[in-house]
Amino acid sequence: MRFTTHAPSGRFFRIYGRRSLLAAVLLATSLAAGRVQAADLPSAAPSPAAEAPAPSASQWRYQATLYGWATAINGDVGVGRLPSVPVNATIPDVLEKLDGAVMGSFFARNDQWMVLADLVLARLSHDSHVGTFGGTALDAELSQTVATGAVGYWLPLGLSNIDIAVTGGLRYMRISGDLSLTPDVMPLALAASQSKEWLDPTVGLTAQWKIDERWFMNAIADIGGFGVGSKLSSSGYVGLGYMWTPSISSAVGYRYLYEDYESGNAQGGAFRYNTTMHGPTLSVAWHF
Repeated sequence: MRFTTHAPSGRFFRIYGRRSLLAAVLLATSLAAGRVQAADLPSAAPSPAAEAPAPSASQWRYQATLYGWATAINGDVGVGRLPSVPVNATIPDVLEKLDGAVMGSFFARNDQWMVLADLVLARLSHDSHVGTFGGTALDAELSQTVATGAVGYWLPLGLSNIDIAVTGGLRYMRISGDLSLTPDVMPLALAASQSKEWLDPTVGLTAQWKIDERWFMNAIADIGGFGVGSKLSSSGYVGLGYMWTPSISSAVGYRYLYEDYESGNAQGGAFRYNTTMHGPTLSVAWHF
């Protein structure tokens, strides 16, 4: 009996072997290509829901500030038919004569606009001797209200830590003055009392410098009046501050306010107020 094996013929290997080898090569090539392409592709971006939302360019930030302003006063005040008299009080004089004061401001900003409001209420009394030989006793009481509002636009400077805005606004002033002059040569006192209020347009600049994550500097300056209310009005402030927390800061600075106002005439009850208030400030602010 003859036994015959059924081994594949050479032709079978030539046909099917080549096809299997070709298929294996194609499969390996495809897998390798898939790995290379996967390595070349950028990683998938995280889901939008997983990303923290970027702050909007129009998002507003706010700051409420309480401050104290230790002022010296230099200038002249005239009420009614009385001549203008000098009022020169140092900071210790003003603090001694100060009857009371309230001072605060509110600031809001986004990347394009800013809004500023500031209020000063103060009342003080002052007495001295005036005249060539100091022969006339002067008693003066001044009550003052200063309310300032401004809107500003941040200039596109392209700087990461310095912002400058041009501003336009209004400053409301109300002054109540009571003057009494008592000459040594006369037994009677000359007294007058008057109140005046006016509104000045203002233009100015506001600057903010973020020194680092904690320290910062602010500066504000404006000029106004232009004969609309007062002859001339001007104010300025510069301060150095420190962020204690993301919400609380404090600052020390220096501020001045100049007003040159005159109304009426001697016969009709003139009022003259030409003074500069100036001195250091200390403030505490809440940021939100």
